[in-house]
Amino acid sequence: MNLVTGLPGSTTVADTIPIELCQLCGSADRSRVFAEPPFEVVRCRVCGLVYVTPRLTEAALAQVYGADYWKSDNPKARGYADYAREADLYLKTFRKRLALVRQFVRPGQRVLDVGCAAGYFLRVMASEGHDVHGVEPSAPIAKEAVEQLGADRVFVGNLDEAITARGWQPGTFDLITLWDVIEHIPDPQTTLRRVRTLLAPGGRLLLETQNVGSRWARWLGRRWHHYKHAEHLYHFDPVTIRRLLADCGFTTLQVGASYAGKYVSLRFIAERAGKLGRIPGLLAAPLTLVGNVNLYVNPRDEIIVVAEACR
Repeated sequence: MNLVTGLPGSTTVADTIPIELCQLCGSADRSRVFAEPPFEVVRCRVCGLVYVTPRLTEAALAQVYGADYWKSDNPKARGYADYAREADLYLKTFRKRLALVRQFVRPGQRVLDVGCAAGYFLRVMASEGHDVHGVEPSAPIAKEAVEQLGADRVFVGNLDEAITARGWQPGTFDLITLWDVIEHIPDPQTTLRRVRTLLAPGGRLLLETQNVGSRWARWLGRRWHHYKHAEHLYHFDPVTIRRLLADCGFTTLQVGASYAGKYVSLRFIAERAGKLGRIPGLLAAPLTLVGNVNLYVNPRDEIIVVAEACR
């Protein structure tokens, strides 16, 4: 049995499916960026989208986001070392991002966070007086969001299930966010089209994703810490994310990295240094001794995109 490294114990190559065509333009013409068997990272020669093949089957992909994703023993390959332990840093990050978010939502408006995880963004927005709602398919992490915000505020399941269960009508929300979500979704077009129908006239979409075209990504190559092949199915850049949004009926208003940084612990920095190789990992290891110290880091290899539905 050929187990796939870094994934749930029973995941094998048999749980993967080859991806023959580009999700964005449908072309089969592509070049290899690099390979880490059984996965390859490839770039479409027509539109430039970078994506992973093969991909986990739907059943295997669902298992990726279990409890051991949020507290992973191999966070360099999958998930987080301890997501809940960093709660204060996520809250601090989203409070800093309020400077951007406030430009696109008025006080007391209705907000939906798709892929809300433990609900940290929603907690910050609720403290600002907004009517907040979240959707999270991973039950282990959604439990915290439900405990903090209430079962009436957080739906555990996917977006289509939430729309049906909650009875959300077109134009229900003034702001919809997807923070570090779109690269995880096998069919991002379907999700974005659902999001478009839920936006009220004049509403905004904010999404964050990694930027494979950034200097940091290009410099690090295959050592870039966002190359996690089971979960990060696509690697967008400003050109390909604009095209994706246009295909789904959005006009992109701005793309930038200014607010895409995060507060991280020194423990987190030590963990990510291990992705760069054995020597960087060893040099950074002492940082774990002062792991509770944190700082704001922005290597500008992620982007926040603001868009609106085409008129």
